[in-house]
Amino acid sequence: MLYNKSIDKFFSEESMLDFSTMIYRIPALLFAITIHEYAHAQCADSMGDPTARYMGRMTFNPMAHLDPLGAILLVVAGFGWAKPVEINPSNFRNRREGILKVSFAGPAANLFLCFLAAFFMTFLNRFGLLSDGVYRFLLWMQLYNVWFAFFNLIPVPPFDGSRIFLLFLPEKLYFKLMKYERYIMIALLAAVWMGLLDAPLYYLNNAVWDLLSAGTGYIDRIAYSVYYAAAGTVV
Repeated sequence: MLYNKSIDKFFSEESMLDFSTMIYRIPALLFAITIHEYAHAQCADSMGDPTARYMGRMTFNPMAHLDPLGAILLVVAGFGWAKPVEINPSNFRNRREGILKVSFAGPAANLFLCFLAAFFMTFLNRFGLLSDGVYRFLLWMQLYNVWFAFFNLIPVPPFDGSRIFLLFLPEKLYFKLMKYERYIMIALLAAVWMGLLDAPLYYLNNAVWDLLSAGTGYIDRIAYSVYYAAAGTVV
């Protein structure tokens, strides 16, 4: 797959502190944040909880979903967060099912957007329409969406994975942990800044790209088929 083209080389060329890349990174980041939080809100509403709709979160306007500090850290450090979508599990028709589906909705939407970016990158490349700027934007789309999907499944507050964790912990213990949410977040940020998570994140990224490459191998075939069909040739 095209997006598997030397990810390490891409990272060595693209620095988080290189502000000249923001023309590609900021739009990609806004797409990732918006689709993630909108998916949470839409799923919660469909499961019977109107909290997100009443709070104006069922919108594709990125300003409704941005957390200023989290967004800045995402741009300059590659690690951050958006404004969480609030839910009231007591409104769900099935509380356990509702929490699970809403928690997974955001990461699933990010992975779907990542697949779309991979498809368009390959498709445009086959037609010779993939400029350097479009390539960088679509690759950042994939990177940010993968990061959003998997970071949010970390089972510590305030990530989505902590909601899933609730289902396997006594509620009293869970809410005791929630009291330390701020400190857990600070510790996690410190670990990222100190490079303590570099090795596991490196292997996780490589594993994710391998899975995406294996799972989207059909994109090349589709792109070739469309190309030859447009050229009037039978594949």
